[in-house]
Amino acid sequence: MFKKFIKVAAAMTMCLCLTACGAGNGETSSNESNDVSVEESSSDDSAATVEDMAKIKDNGKLVIGITDFEPMDYKDDNGDWIGFDADMAKAFAESLGVDAEFVEIEWDNKALELDSGSIDCVWNGMTLTDEVLSAMDCSNAYCNNSQVVIVPKDKADDYQTVDSVKELNFAVEVGSAGAAEAENNGLNYTEVTSQANALMEVAAGTSDAAIIDSLMAAAMVGEGTSYENLTYTVGLNDEKYGVGFRKGSDLVAALNDFFKTSYEDGSMTKIAETYGVQAALIEQ
Repeated sequence: MFKKFIKVAAAMTMCLCLTACGAGNGETSSNESNDVSVEESSSDDSAATVEDMAKIKDNGKLVIGITDFEPMDYKDDNGDWIGFDADMAKAFAESLGVDAEFVEIEWDNKALELDSGSIDCVWNGMTLTDEVLSAMDCSNAYCNNSQVVIVPKDKADDYQTVDSVKELNFAVEVGSAGAAEAENNGLNYTEVTSQANALMEVAAGTSDAAIIDSLMAAAMVGEGTSYENLTYTVGLNDEKYGVGFRKGSDLVAALNDFFKTSYEDGSMTKIAETYGVQAALIEQ
């Protein structure tokens, strides 16, 4: 666990030090600023209240939209969903007296899934982008993150700056912050269904590089992982994670209260330490 903590801390330090700028020609939305405030990520007071609390209590469950994203949401050897986000979601559901039910979604359709009522929230290391904040009401930010470039380890020395990766072909998750950074920096990219698939593309040699979350990179890339021959180099931005709900949902305030309580009593940090993401936590 100490080793994973060092990797996450290193990833966060790297990404805070490296920045990039530019413009592209894709169709993905722009990334958020680094100053997502509590006011920006909470409910609009003018919106009509959506009584999701009553709905989930009637149903006896909180339905959570996720993707396979270690260390936030992924399956253990028994096929059960675990991870920092998954464990926090289970604890939140328990605090409301309901069960947590996880549903894998197409990430690009997350807002549609919410609006249709097929899920109650999106809790999956979701970056608080302008697009996300306009499409749903979000919790307070709870984790720092960044987007990083993944390349084969034996080529890492050649790709240490944004300019050096301009000619590479990238794999990025559709509708993700990584796709936004590829567009922002004018990079050539192909969209795939998940960040895990983006890593597979690089490992297979069908893409030169990928852009994924630094927290995922710390857990899945390098020594002792499934992708020992890959590494992360360039940090492209700084960003924050939040949980998304329907516009006007009364669950937003409930989750913010839960975050504050669990941060103060140490239970959030304890869960974070299980998955090596404690260095990324944001004080509540």
